[in-house]
Amino acid sequence: MKILTVEDDAVARAVLRQALLKLGHEVVEAKNGAEALVLLAQEPVRLVVSDWMMPELDGLELCRALRNRVEADYVYFILLTSRDPDVDNQREAIEAGVDDFLTKPLNLQDIWMRLRVAERILRYATEVRQLEAFLPICGYCKKVRDDQNYWQQIESYINERTGTDFSHSVCPDCYQRVVVPEMDKLRADAAAKKNHTCVKRTD
Repeated sequence: MKILTVEDDAVARAVLRQALLKLGHEVVEAKNGAEALVLLAQEPVRLVVSDWMMPELDGLELCRALRNRVEADYVYFILLTSRDPDVDNQREAIEAGVDDFLTKPLNLQDIWMRLRVAERILRYATEVRQLEAFLPICGYCKKVRDDQNYWQQIESYINERTGTDFSHSVCPDCYQRVVVPEMDKLRADAAAKKNHTCVKRTD
């Protein structure tokens, strides 16, 4: 996996690079958040490991900038810090959009575990994006065709792939277009039946 590391300290950057290379990843490097944004605009990278405290643009500011991008693939963001992970720090980072934390000094096993989680999340994000991009769907019954050419309800199709459950409701347009006319028809049928019964009794 291609990983962008963002670290202003040259020694720490080299240590992180060697750890990621040892785990079999491709590494792209930036010295601060501003440089990282330029690199991300030039080539797609889905995983960022960034230091927190940096000049020009720190880790949280970089993360916020990534989260504000429109129509961009999701980037998994790991924050690298020597700070104590207290509640306030964690809350500030999570609210900025950070996905996970790595604490200095680096531990290879910790890096490996976090990267495995990141790979899994990014794979799911890609599958969901592909699901949103194209679905063969019947124009009449709205069933979806899966990879085995089997047609099934869209709810069960999505649930099998993402674990998403659905609650059913009616949108305002369908309410006016379908539900209201059906209710009016039911009222009219009920009124006609009632009038027919009254006429029979009068006879």
